[in-house]
Amino acid sequence: MKKKTVISFMLITSMTASMLAGCGGGAKETEAKSEAKTEGQTEAKTEAKTEAKTDAVTEAKTEAKTDAAETQAKAEGSAAAVNPEEEVTLSVLAGQSTTDAGIEDMIDAALAEKYPNVKLEWECVDWGNDFQPKMQQYMQSGLPDIMIGKAQDVATYAPQGVLGEIDSTYLDRGLDAARENVTIDGKTYGMVYNALYQGVYYNKTMFKDNGWEVPKTMDDLQKIIDDCKTKNITPFASHMVDTWSIGNVTMQFAMNDVFNKDPEWGNKFRAGEVSFSDSTEMQAAYQNNKLIFDNTFENTFSMEQTDCDAKMVLGEAAMKVSGSWSIQNFLDIDENFDFGIFPFPNQTGDSKLIFEPNITVMTSAKSENQNAINCVLDVLTSDQDLAVEIYDYTKTASMLKDVSPTFTNPSQEDIDQYAADGMIVDVTLGNNQLVWGGFQEENAKDIAAWLQGDETFEECLKASDARVDASSAN
Repeated sequence: MKKKTVISFMLITSMTASMLAGCGGGAKETEAKSEAKTEGQTEAKTEAKTEAKTDAVTEAKTEAKTDAAETQAKAEGSAAAVNPEEEVTLSVLAGQSTTDAGIEDMIDAALAEKYPNVKLEWECVDWGNDFQPKMQQYMQSGLPDIMIGKAQDVATYAPQGVLGEIDSTYLDRGLDAARENVTIDGKTYGMVYNALYQGVYYNKTMFKDNGWEVPKTMDDLQKIIDDCKTKNITPFASHMVDTWSIGNVTMQFAMNDVFNKDPEWGNKFRAGEVSFSDSTEMQAAYQNNKLIFDNTFENTFSMEQTDCDAKMVLGEAAMKVSGSWSIQNFLDIDENFDFGIFPFPNQTGDSKLIFEPNITVMTSAKSENQNAINCVLDVLTSDQDLAVEIYDYTKTASMLKDVSPTFTNPSQEDIDQYAADGMIVDVTLGNNQLVWGGFQEENAKDIAAWLQGDETFEECLKASDARVDASSAN
């Protein structure tokens, strides 16, 4: 994944233009006075006095309007966003997916245009590896004003009383579905901005040329794998060097084999009623990693995601278990690449396509800059040009009302069909039952060790069982 820390300073051009506009009247006044002294013209003095009075009245009216707006904002519980009189810098911890690096610059530009006195100081980290450790660090020293993570992070931190409630002014601009997994005890602590879909991306042209139908069962999938091998086609593209990828696909498998059948599996695990070592369903989810490993590139444990996606686009592999974050690479490599998506088959043949709320904005309950925070929330939820720019760049789905991305997504037809059939499930269910930080991510490391022969399968399962205390945020 991409990592960087970006400090967002004032936009010099915008501020310079603003300063020049504000100083225009004063320059004329000085010029008029100088001319009056030099030439002794009473008319020039009169003009200068008139301009000075006009500037003073205008400034007084502007200040009065600003004061009135701020008073109104306070009366409304600070829900209304008002450009602060003085510059305010907000700290932002952004846990980014591989598609997200760069959107901070887009947000900065839009914010500077509408609220020039609100600045953002960005700390951008890899969500999969670094966001949770950073949050734990800030839990001790004080949270940033704004945190950008995923919907599942709300369930981790809101019960600890550290997140601020998001006002309905901004939530109402989003889809109703955006609130479902970020609302606790009737209060919403996260603003979900976009969404990803997860499943098996497939080369439509390759499937058509070989007469392969989208598989619904494991037997169907195995037939495609076998045919690929007879034709010297690599069945799956993968980059297992990234353990976050192993963790992600494992939860995809677990959603359809475990949590769709038993939504309380994680709670039962903590109660000692089930375990990884005893659950045939969870073991099947883990074993699917072996199926991919046995049918992918030999150098999967040294291949980066970009190279992996390139091989997929170039026809060197038929399928890739992934998510919307791969679309960015696919279309960058070949804007005409024709691909679709289907859910990885489960043991019972009724898998659902996986939906994941992605960019989720959270705020600190103790921030002293609520008005400035509201300015950011206002820009994110009201600036449709910004939203489309971000959606098109990240190749993700909108969670705002009346806003749709404009990029061409060849897999959208499949997504729409699964949605129409009621065959889509929100992965937040599984991620809340078994949290990512300290549990899923650590289990992925043991799965990698097992696949490479450094652990037995039984040892891998026992390692997951031993982490039971880390499996829940509460």
